Formats: sequence, structure tokens, C-alpha cells
Amino acid sequence: MARNDSLRKPQSPPPPAGPKKRRFRWLRRLFVWGVALALLFAVVVGIAVFVAAQSLPGYDQLKSSQNGQMIVVRARDGSVLVSLGPSYGKWMPYDRIPQVMKDAMVSVEDRRFRSHIGIDPIGIVRSLVVRAESGRWRQGGSTITQQLARTVFLNNSRTLDRKLREAVLAMALETKFTKNQILELYLNKVYFGGGAYGIDAASRKFFGHDAGHLSLPEAAIIAGLVKAPSRFSPTADAQAAVDRAGVVLDVMVDAGAITAEQRAAADLAGVRPAPETGQNSARYFTDWALSQLDMLLPDNQEPIEVWTTLDPGMQQAATTAVAANAPRGAQGALVSLDRDGAVLAMVGGTDYVTSNYNRATRAMRQPGSAWKLFVYLAALEAGYKPDDAVVDEPVTIGGWSPHNSGGSYAGRIDVRTAFAYSKNTVAVQLGNQVGFDAVAAMARRFGITTPVNTMPSMVLGTSDVRLIDMTRAFASVSARGMAIEPYGIIKVTTTDGNLLYKRPQPRTDLLVPAYVAAGITDLLQSAVAIGTGKAAQIGRPVAGKTGTTSSNKDGWFIGFSSGVTTGVWMGRDDAHAVPGLQGGAAPARAFAAFMRYAVANRPVEQFDTELKLPEWQLEPDDEQFQGNPDDYYYTDDQGNLILPGDRQQGTGEPPADRGRDDSGYGPAPAPPGPPPAANDDFLDQATGRRPRESGSGSRDRPIPVN
Repeated sequence: MARNDSLRKPQSPPPPAGPKKRRFRWLRRLFVWGVALALLFAVVVGIAVFVAAQSLPGYDQLKSSQNGQMIVVRARDGSVLVSLGPSYGKWMPYDRIPQVMKDAMVSVEDRRFRSHIGIDPIGIVRSLVVRAESGRWRQGGSTITQQLARTVFLNNSRTLDRKLREAVLAMALETKFTKNQILELYLNKVYFGGGAYGIDAASRKFFGHDAGHLSLPEAAIIAGLVKAPSRFSPTADAQAAVDRAGVVLDVMVDAGAITAEQRAAADLAGVRPAPETGQNSARYFTDWALSQLDMLLPDNQEPIEVWTTLDPGMQQAATTAVAANAPRGAQGALVSLDRDGAVLAMVGGTDYVTSNYNRATRAMRQPGSAWKLFVYLAALEAGYKPDDAVVDEPVTIGGWSPHNSGGSYAGRIDVRTAFAYSKNTVAVQLGNQVGFDAVAAMARRFGITTPVNTMPSMVLGTSDVRLIDMTRAFASVSARGMAIEPYGIIKVTTTDGNLLYKRPQPRTDLLVPAYVAAGITDLLQSAVAIGTGKAAQIGRPVAGKTGTTSSNKDGWFIGFSSGVTTGVWMGRDDAHAVPGLQGGAAPARAFAAFMRYAVANRPVEQFDTELKLPEWQLEPDDEQFQGNPDDYYYTDDQGNLILPGDRQQGTGEPPADRGRDDSGYGPAPAPPGPPPAANDDFLDQATGRRPRESGSGSRDRPIPVN
């Protein structure tokens, strides 16, 4: 039978998939690929963890291995300043470690220690969220196991590779050892500062007894050290240690490790650190210098010798000068730099044993009038000169009215006198004229690293600064405006003498022109010779500046002589007033006592205070309209040349009966018609070309300038 094609229905194409179906298809593919990649990643990580676990040393080997390195620190003459090395107490088995110590460490460092696999995904996510919200890393995501891996096998470099290796090793440790074993290893190996590794060494160092007798407050203090051992050390800053321990106790309450009643009964203020022995003021310097080793030699773990810039004799002189002159109840600090920035002496306080807090490099205090260095630098760069006239009188800027010390005003004086006698009203006027932003920029240029405000009062030193930064700024002035960077390490070698690091040749950056450096040196020298810094005189040229803050809370003197720049600060750590503390008194006397020793074997150097001004200062644009016709040529407001003694303004034409004048500047009689604007000799003088030979009107005196 024939097929009846006319009865068949035509087939239509399938309807296109809707948007929802297409979206679902892509999501399914994405999910499948995500699962596949996750499984692949898990396999790779699993293999890496397995291989790492197989290569890990045994538990007994890890217990016997030691951390840290021996460091011998030498002075510039090769003598040993200090020999530092790791301090280990007795190994504390898990069962003998006080429960409060274990609870404190787990609570503050890794609350989910008992449940994670070596890494804490929740902690990592929290750290990333905080990073996104604050714009910087404020919380770490490292677990106790990761910290143990870092302490035993790695270093503290902040690289992605190190973090990945740390994570793999942490998971490998978790597969090979129990939680109790990991915590025991951690508590016996983690670094607590001051060379102390492990809780027993830390307990003996800070509290004078073994770790088996740690109280709750002591355990909280030790647990708080892990985050920043030098910052929270009870021997460096007792209040910081107590504050940090309070945070640890609060976290323990939140974690359920202790009750609120136990927290309230914990007497942190009653904890007394054990006295340190065998310390001296050179440790302020060695603490500061050795903190830079992580940048200079980040991966080194072998025993080394560090050769430094410290002069033992100067260090002793500095210690004596500060101790002998600091007012009763006040602290003192001193930094002395050689002409290339080498730190010759550093005193961070009156007694390192009592407090190793380094006030020379860490304390931020108001500099008072010592800050005027930057005000006058900006003014000199803007065109002022030491002899320029200023007016010492009451002034109000933005509703603020500064006053001079003593409440008196001198009236019309010059810049040099205003600086020498530290006239506040003049400094404020100069700062207002050059701009407070310009003063702040000048301070930044000269190495001030702390925040600087731009309110009018900033010219009187209301921004907090560090002594080492201020001393650096004055050292740059001493170097005729060249940038100076303080440094303490010359080279680092192995104990066999192999060179590991040598300080490179520093850059030579000019911060201000030579004439500005000469001008400010003129002012600084006057401040010591006749002004507020007379007590700093040492029988040879000295340039420097005093500084005193309101209510005598801070006293400063910073100055230089014979290539040595020294800064001295005195005051109380609690910023209370010190009766009679002024920069021109105790700090200046300490400066003089130290500098007499520091420069005794150096030749006397005279300061370069000659102002070799640039053309734009020597010949201002409006000079031609303000000249004295009896002194030199000038032009009137129509541009006509007016000769010496000539009053025929508007013509520029000399008397008809006169040839060249006695000075040789006068033009010859002009022919009929418009006279030239100037003769060839005048143009030679103006353009600096070789003068004409004498006998035909040669010049015998220059054009006078301001």
C-alpha cells in the first residue's frame, strides 16, 4: 500500500530552553567543577601532609632540639658588648604544667585547638573579614600547631610560600602527635622574649621561680607575651604587660576557662617582676640594633657576631651625664650620632635594670621649641635671612594667641635674635607666612616619622616626636643639609669570620640648599652663644636648640659640634610636670657633660655660616623699581635707564656736556635720535660677560645688591 505522506504531521524543532533552565545548567556545571577541583586540592594536600608527616622527626627528637641562636655583639673597637643566646628552663611534661597556664594559652591563642586539624578555617575566615573591614591585618589566623611548626621548622617571613608550608606542617603534626603532645611541645618551645624559650625559662626570668608554681595572674602575663614579647614584657613596660594580661583573663572568662569570680580575684597589680642582674645601659642600644637583624638576615639561624657602631667610652659618658643631671623622679634619654649617622651612644633611661623601655627610640613626646628648627628652615628656604627684621609683638592667629616665656616682647629685632631667645610670637608669624603645611613638610623631609598636625600651635612643638628622629634632623643640618640615617650595625659575620652582611654605602640626598643649612647653623650657633642654650657651651663652637613644653613636662637640648650630633630628653614617663625642668637647664648640662668627652680627641671645627645666596634671592624681581639712583643704575616705571646721580627721569639720557663718568659706567654722548636702553658695558655687567679692557670705560665696581 502506498504511504499517504499527506497524512503525516510535520515535526517542529524543540522549544528553546528558558532562562531558568540555562541558569540551572551553568550552576550545575559550576558545582560539578567546584567539587572536582576541591577533591583534587584535597588529594594534593593529603599527599603533601602524608609526605611531610613521614619526614617529621620523632617526639623525643623534637623535645631535645633547641631554638634560637647565639649572638655576640661587639662595639666599634671590637670589644664584646653583650653575648646573647637562648635561655632554656627545665622541660615541663604536660601533667606538670599548671592548668591555668594551659587554659590561658589555649584561650588567647587558639580557642578551637582541641577541635581543628592543625589549621582553623573559622579563624582564617574571621581574619580575612577583619582585614576587609579595617583595611589592614589586625587578627592572625594561625593556630597553636601552626605556631609550633613555625617555631621548630620555619622562620617569621611573611610570604605565601612560608604560610602554605606552615599549614602543611601543622596538619602533619596533627596526624603524628596527640593534642596534648603538641601543646606540651608548644609551651616548652615558644619564645617569650628576653632570650627565654618555654614557660619555665620565662617564669624564672620574669618571676624568679619555676613554671610549676605559676599563679593565674602570672600565667596570664606569660600567655600575653606571645603576641609581642618585647612590647608586653613586664620588665620593659609593666603597665603594658598588666593591660595585656587583663585582656587574656577576659578571654579566659569568655572561653569558660575561668569564672568571673576568679577573674575578679586575680591581682595583676600585685605581681612583682624578678629583678634583673648583669645588665647595663648598652643594652638599650643592643636591643635597638638587634631588632633589625630580621630585616638584614631574615633566614639566618647560625651563630653570628654583630659588629656595631657603639663607642664604649662615649656610652659610659652618656650614661653618667644622664644619671647625674636628670631631675629627681624624672627619666632621661640620649642619642649621639657621628657625621655619617653611626650611633655612638644611646641611653634609653636612667636604669636599664629598672626599666628597659627605650625612651630614645620609642617614647613620643612634645619637643617644644626644639621644633622651631623646622619653622626656621622653612622660613630660610622661603627667602628669609638671619639679619632680616621681624617684630616680636602679641599676635593672634585663628583665635589663638601665643605668648613668649616670661610674657615680654622685644619689638623690632632680627631673625637671629628671635631664634636665639626662642621668641614664640615670631615663630608663629613665620610659620603663618610660609604655611604650616610647609613646616610639616620640612619636618617630614628631615626624618620625622610620627604624625604632624598643621594647626597654628604646631610651630611651638605640639606634635609628638621621637628623640632619635629629632637628633637625626639636627645631624642633617650638621651635614650641611645632606640626609642622615641613624644606623647601628656595621657588619655581621659568622663565628668563623665569614661575612654575612655589610652596610652598603648610604645615599647622599640633599634636603635643603647649602645656603639654608648655613643660615640655620648661624641661628643654632647664636642660640648657644647668646641665647637659651648657654649651658651647652663646651669651649668650642656648638650649635643647638633648647625645647621646653608647657608646665615643664619635657625638656630637650639637641645640638652638634665637631661632627658629633647629640640629643637629650628628660621628663617623667607619666608626663607629669617636673619642677624646674627646662631645655636650657638639665638637658643642656647633660649635653655639655657628654660632649666634652665625645669631641675631646676631635679637631675644633668652625661652622660654615656664610650665606651664598642664589640669584633669585640676590636680585628680586622688584629691585629695579626700588633702586637708589645715588648708588646704582636702575629703571623708572616706564623702563627708562636712570644713571647714578641723574634725576632726569623719563628720558634716560645723560647731560649733553658729559662723557663717561668717573666710574666708567656712563655712556658716551649719543647721536641724535632715541638713546639705547643701556650701553655695552652695562649689558656685560648684567649678563655676566667678560668686562671690557680698562682704558675704554672698564668697570671698577660691581652693581650693588641687597
